[in-house]
Amino acid sequence: MSRWAPALLLACAAVLLPACDADGPTPGSTVVVFKHGKLFGDAAPLRALLDEFERLHPGIMVRDETLPAGSDEQHQFYAINLQANSPAFDVLAVDVIWVAEFAHAGWLHELALELPPQERSAFFPGPIEAVTHQGRVYAVPWFVDAGLLYYRKDLLEKHAFPVPRTWDELARTAQAVMAREPGIAGFVWQGKQYEGLVCNALEYMWSNGGEVLSAGRVVLDTPRNREALAFMADLVHRYRVTPASVTSATEEPSRHVFGQGRALFLRNWPYAWRLFQDPRSRVYGKVGVTLLPHFEGGASAATLGGWQLAVNRHSRYPEAGRKLVRYLASVPAQKRLALAYGFQPARVALYRDPELLAAQPFLATLERVFAAARPRPVTPYYVRVSQVLQSELSAIVAGLKTPEAALAAAARKLREILADEA
Repeated sequence: MSRWAPALLLACAAVLLPACDADGPTPGSTVVVFKHGKLFGDAAPLRALLDEFERLHPGIMVRDETLPAGSDEQHQFYAINLQANSPAFDVLAVDVIWVAEFAHAGWLHELALELPPQERSAFFPGPIEAVTHQGRVYAVPWFVDAGLLYYRKDLLEKHAFPVPRTWDELARTAQAVMAREPGIAGFVWQGKQYEGLVCNALEYMWSNGGEVLSAGRVVLDTPRNREALAFMADLVHRYRVTPASVTSATEEPSRHVFGQGRALFLRNWPYAWRLFQDPRSRVYGKVGVTLLPHFEGGASAATLGGWQLAVNRHSRYPEAGRKLVRYLASVPAQKRLALAYGFQPARVALYRDPELLAAQPFLATLERVFAAARPRPVTPYYVRVSQVLQSELSAIVAGLKTPEAALAAAARKLREILADEA
């Protein structure tokens, strides 16, 4: 049996056997099934929100069903079921990188009425770009994520260094502090061959004025991108401020290194902030956070992450699904979920909400980050694009290929992908 067989069987079973509510729906009611990833926390606040939706919309019941936390597993579930035209779920929470793929395949309803042009400015621009395919909107932004720079403010103050604005300043500061603080790594980030490496590498390239695609053309192999990725490799092999173990590092291992007090700088996502603010954390009260650095002449750039709400094209109840999307993406709903789970809302107005800011002062910094956050290349073929980038970027980080060789190979493969799919 192949390693995918168990997952395929489970996904197919989901197509054939829709979930059943233990109490059963009220006779004559419409049951909307909402699929989403596992929440990190008590499920009760979300359920309370869905109960309120049911009270406001008599005749509609919502059954929320969780998927595994892993993004790859969720993508596989959705792709198998949607390709089979399954109506077993109506509303789905989708990763920011899936919208173009799912829309291009004809799996999602257009949501022009749920997100008309005059209302799009209420959301950050990056998520709006990510949910738009060929000029049409197929999902509504729900929560936002983006890359950040965490730093040990106590160590910078101790050695009289400012928070770095440029990548060169970061490298020089890290070298200086490492020389005075034995056992401290300079800068930890995510360098394993996986999607997280693509997110990291894009932040170097974008902050040097580089791109991957432009107007549907591959523009990867350029002097700006070669310079940016040479610096990324130099952090490991020349400056030696990033440990060689970065080639196996994902979000959690790198967070643990920093959280144990063994690193000066960390690139990670906003979720890490709450963990560092736990009084039991070894770095409690010692951590600062800011925008990622940039190259001279460039601008800070953070890779966009997050989740969007979409409606299954094969849903039996698309209008009820649309109502649920509108409700969950509203200001009150996003605020309640932000307070309950620490999620970062996609609506700009909530970053000025006094109650939310009092509970999460960190949002004031995040607003600047999210305003400039950029989606990964918005293409229906992103999964294939990412696979190519992961392989070639990993070779750069490991010192197995020069940026010139890796980018030339990656650009050639990306042109073949786009030509094949044209």
